[in-house]
Order: sequence, then structure tokens, then C-alpha cells
Amino acid sequence: MADDLSVPKLFEFSQYVVLVTGGASGLGEMAAQAFVQNGARVIIASRKEGELRKTCERLNGMGPGKCEYIVADLKDKAGCVKLCEEVKKRTDRLHILLNNSGATWGADYYSFPESGWDKLMALNVKSIFYVTVGLEPLLLAASTPDNPARVINVASIAGIQTLDVTTGDEGGLAQPGQGTFSYGPSKAAAIHLSKMLASKLAPRGVCVNVIAPGVFPSKMTSFGLERFGERLVSGQPTGRIGRPRDFGGVVLFLSSLASAHMTGNVIELDGGANLTGWKGNAKSESKI
Repeated sequence: MADDLSVPKLFEFSQYVVLVTGGASGLGEMAAQAFVQNGARVIIASRKEGELRKTCERLNGMGPGKCEYIVADLKDKAGCVKLCEEVKKRTDRLHILLNNSGATWGADYYSFPESGWDKLMALNVKSIFYVTVGLEPLLLAASTPDNPARVINVASIAGIQTLDVTTGDEGGLAQPGQGTFSYGPSKAAAIHLSKMLASKLAPRGVCVNVIAPGVFPSKMTSFGLERFGERLVSGQPTGRIGRPRDFGGVVLFLSSLASAHMTGNVIELDGGANLTGWKGNAKSESKI
């Protein structure tokens, strides 16, 4: 079978319509930038309109794609449904749904609040389900046998590994001695839900994969990188934390014709930290 394996053919996004939740900052903004710089029409969604507007202005200055935004709060089913309804007003098809909205919570093991469970399970897990279900008609409209629509869910390496909170190895998500006891389980649930969605949607022409990032610069990790940056970098066998191109590149691959036969996969994007169990020595200078 003859196939065109050129990069322009395999990685062509100019006709794509993309939704990135949590797209105003952090990993979501990295993904949105990757799509915009490769010609896609991108809709970003999050709670804060000021941040959304600022990000859209920055990305539209890059082009050649376009970025627009929707203010949305995915804390419950009603918020998810509202977002889906707004997206349907703007487009009749959706090639890529990137579920990236998320939160973390750090607290003492013996006084961990119930709200720290409820908020994270709702935003990190439930929103993936309701947004994916709500936008399925648009995904099906964009899907073709050769190039299925994609759902990419952003979990975390914390959903795969466990961390000893007594040593301060919480990945920069909480102060030493505190734990993110609801964060890891919520991300593990997101990974398992992604596999269930992949099984459900593959026969309908939608591929679902999940990325499990390690340490990347974001609002969620800003506290840890500022206070414990050397410790975090010392745990990276590659000698550095993740960069925008690392995340954006994987997102583009999972959205491309090159990955049209992939579904149900979990991509560990942590520089090999989980695989190797690497524990280096904190250095005075880090390559953040």
C-alpha cells in the first residue's frame, strides 16, 4: 500500500477545529499555541476571562491559526453542559477535544478536608466525562475513517506513581509534610476513564488517549518550582523539567494523521523519572 509519509501530510492541522479546556495557562496554553502555530482554529475555555483574553491576544499574534475563548466553569455537570452548548453555537464539528482543566489540593493527612476530594474528583474526572459525552456529536461530524477525531485527556504521572509525602517529594504540588491525597487518585481515575472512553468510542471513529505529564511550568507547580526547584530538577534523569515544546509536540502527534491508529494509550511525559526511579542530588544551578 502506497502512503504519503511526508511531514506536511502527516502533520497537517490547518482545517482542524480544536477545543482546549483549561487553555488560558500552563499545559493548556502550550497545547493551544502548538495548534495555532500550525494553522488550526482553537477555542480555549477556563473560568477567568481576563486570562483567556490575554492568551488569545498572544496566540493570535503568532498565527497562522486563530484562537478564541469561552468562559466556562467545569466544577459540575451544569458547567460542562453549558460549555458544550456554547461550543455547538460556534462550530458544527470538532476534530480535537483536549480535556485539560484540573486542580490540586494539599493538606495534612489527618485533617484532609472533604472539599479537597469533592472538588478534584469533579474537575479532574467528572468534567472529562460530561464534556466528552456532550461534544460527541461534533467529534463524530469531524471524524473520517482515515483520520478519526481525537480526545486527549491530561492526567498526571501522579496518577501512576505514589509519592512519600514525608520526604517532601510531592512533585511541587504541596508543601513538604503535606500530601496531595486526592490529586493522585483523581488522575488515576482520569486514566482509567480514558481507557473506558477509548473502548467505547473506537468503533464510532473517535480515538482517546491520555498524557501523564511530570513536572512542567504552570500555576499548579509554580509554588514548588519557586521553593523547591533544585529538588524537583534533581529528580529528573534528563536534568531538566518539561518544556512547552515537549508537551506541545506530543499533543500534535496524538492529534495527527501519524497517530490515527492509536487509542487507549497512556503517554508518560516525565523525562523518565517514573520509569527509572531516578534520585539525583540537588544542584546549586538547575536547568529549569
